[in-house]
Formats: sequence, structure tokens, C-alpha cells
Amino acid sequence: MLLPIYVYGTGVLREMAAPVEIEQIKGNEEKLKELREFIENMYQTMKHADGVGIAAPQVGVSKRILIVDGTGLADDMPQLKEFKKIMINPEVLEESSETAEYSEGCLSVPDIHCDVTRPKIITVEYYNENLEKVKETYDGFGCRMVEHELDHLNGHMFVDRISPIRRKLIGAKLTKLQSGKVRTSYKTVTAAGRK
Repeated sequence: MLLPIYVYGTGVLREMAAPVEIEQIKGNEEKLKELREFIENMYQTMKHADGVGIAAPQVGVSKRILIVDGTGLADDMPQLKEFKKIMINPEVLEESSETAEYSEGCLSVPDIHCDVTRPKIITVEYYNENLEKVKETYDGFGCRMVEHELDHLNGHMFVDRISPIRRKLIGAKLTKLQSGKVRTSYKTVTAAGRK
């Protein structure tokens, strides 16, 4: 099922997402089925909107769940050939002091792209879709995708990380998004209501 994507200006995008209660789900087939259905809905919503990542707050659910899928970028970035991750309750354990800059966009901030500087390498611990604990280290564009979605779980967005001058330059566009003036190929929820 396709879910509407919440756009810049909606309150859920600024909340610290709550952890998923893993212990309540383990051994409870009904709750596990609900979680997997929600993850599948998130994934289908992301793919329908031509995204490579999505976090639960972007579909209006303030829970610590994110998905990244770089497999569609593998022609240009072969290292992403099998890079598809479902992360529940991810936590950054380490990040490098060395940084990298990439241009980022976001399904919740349509038609805006900005260069953002982030740590070049991170180590993350999370639960996968089978509720198994995983610890992995990422670099390159895969790292960038995970970092971007992690921000959503903490109530941050990529436009928070740009320079004040750049933010001023896109200020009018952000104001339009906040007032509900948005055009996308996917269903959205804005601060002004559903589109």
C-alpha cells in the first residue's frame, strides 16, 4: 500500500522518533506481521516516489525505522549493487572525523538539492527485518544514504546542515513547502493538509 509522504513543515519530521519495542514483537506473530507490512508499505512508497531512502517519520510514523536501497544506482556506483538495508532502532557507534560532501535531495523536501558535509565513515548497530542485531561500517554513497535517513529519526533534515547563506537562498522555496505549495508525482501531507 502506498503511503503519503510528509513534507517539510509537518511536525512529525521534527520529532525524535521512538524506538520500536523489539522485545514485544519477538515471538508475537501478529505484531511481527504488522511490522513487516509497514516496512513493505514504506519500501513501496519509496520506490513509487523514485527515492533511494525513506524513514518512518516521512510517512507520518514517529518510529525508528529506515530503509535505504542503492541497488538502482549500481550502474554508476557498482559498490551499491547489493546495498539494500532495513534498519530498526539504528544507532551510530562511531563516525570518522574525516568528512565528505555530496549533493542531497529528499522526498520530504521536493525539488531542492544542496551540498551537505557529513562524516565519511560511520559504524551503525541496528536490528534487521528478522529482528537480528547487526553491526556494519559504511563509507561512500551508502554511508551518505544511511546518514541522511538517520537524521530523520532524530528530527533533523538535510537543509538543517547547509550554510546560512545557502539556506537563505532556498528560503522562499522552503516557505512555499511549509504553506502547502508542493507538486510531486506522489501523494503528500503538508503542514496545510493532504495533497
